[in-house]
Amino acid sequence: MAVDRRKVAVFSAAFILRLVLVYLFPSLPDLLTGRVEVSTPVNSFKRLQEGLFLYTRNVSPYDGGVFHQAPLLLPLFALLPDVKSNPVPTAIFYFLVDLVNAHALVTISESGQSVQSRLHSAIRKHIRWDGVSVAAWFLFNPFTIATCLARSTSVFTTTGILFAVSNAVSGNSVNAMLALGFASYLSLYPALLFVPLVLLCYDQRAQKLPNTAAFIVQNASILFGSIAGLLGLSYLITGNFWEFMSATYGFHLLVPDLTPNVGLWWYFFIEMFDSFREFFLGVFWLHLASYVGGLTARLRRQPLFVITSLLGVFAIFKPYPSISDASLYFALLPLYRHTYPFMRYTFFAISAILYASLLGPAFYHLWIYAGSGNANFFYAITLVWSLGLSILLADSIFAVLRDEWEQDHPEARGSEVKQV
Repeated sequence: MAVDRRKVAVFSAAFILRLVLVYLFPSLPDLLTGRVEVSTPVNSFKRLQEGLFLYTRNVSPYDGGVFHQAPLLLPLFALLPDVKSNPVPTAIFYFLVDLVNAHALVTISESGQSVQSRLHSAIRKHIRWDGVSVAAWFLFNPFTIATCLARSTSVFTTTGILFAVSNAVSGNSVNAMLALGFASYLSLYPALLFVPLVLLCYDQRAQKLPNTAAFIVQNASILFGSIAGLLGLSYLITGNFWEFMSATYGFHLLVPDLTPNVGLWWYFFIEMFDSFREFFLGVFWLHLASYVGGLTARLRRQPLFVITSLLGVFAIFKPYPSISDASLYFALLPLYRHTYPFMRYTFFAISAILYASLLGPAFYHLWIYAGSGNANFFYAITLVWSLGLSILLADSIFAVLRDEWEQDHPEARGSEVKQV
């Protein structure tokens, strides 16, 4: 089997870069771990260490209300050396996970699903980047590097999602559902990707499937079965089913911890009267879930782009977002290089994202440490961050819709679109 030297060079350079950063700046991982832009109550490595400390001493990891992550992470990290005395093995483990994620991206890119699906063929399909370029964009993205160095557990959710998609574009629906079940077990929200992921699997195997309903039921059974199996293993670890369910998934759903992050929920619920809290929790969750049906129905011909867009929605509207969610969305956008000529507000979106990325830490410092600002300082910059992501998301959807329209109306190719 021929070795792709360019891929080896990119992956090696990404690994060496992370290793150099750890050795030159040994305090950088702990610094990033404490940043609210990188770590949240549901992916923080510090909270994982607290849960691991209790777990290794035969105490429930959920005592004290600090640890809110999946129980199966505990025996995994218990196999690694103590991070305080020997942090290198844990760092290398995270580096390797990043490379595995990049490999999944290469598989997704080389499948060609972004330009040629069963129901759609892009007009400008020749305008695209190869898989190694897409992987390089992911590996050298500062958000990806910061997430990796901070040892956020979101990287494992990213692994589950990317492997679900990479198996789906290959037509392996069983492995796709198992990977999605793993991601949903860790973070809950990836379960919303089930519908477009099933469509993606169906498009790959449509000629061999006599019964569509049976295919959907089969995949739903695999997904729920994988989640049930992981929950069963979690019960064996914790010994108390409801304790870890309420501390993990209940925590996701009820959002009791309003630690600042780059999302939109925390400030809103700080200002909310308790009597209205349940109502607006339902509204926010319904708002997040409502995008699944609309995007899937309108962009049925391109289920891979539906998944990409939903990841952008999650990066904006999930209750505990971080820059790792944005890095995953940015990783899949280069697959749609052929739609870039249709995008109209790229400059404004990138400017807003860079503006928020640079000033966000400064505004947080003014609020928390300098005492010369208040919560409005940091929330204002998170609004700019969400605005930049929203513009980019809406612009990419417009570009894909325009590409579809030109395919259906070749006689109007290149004409100006006017809003009526």
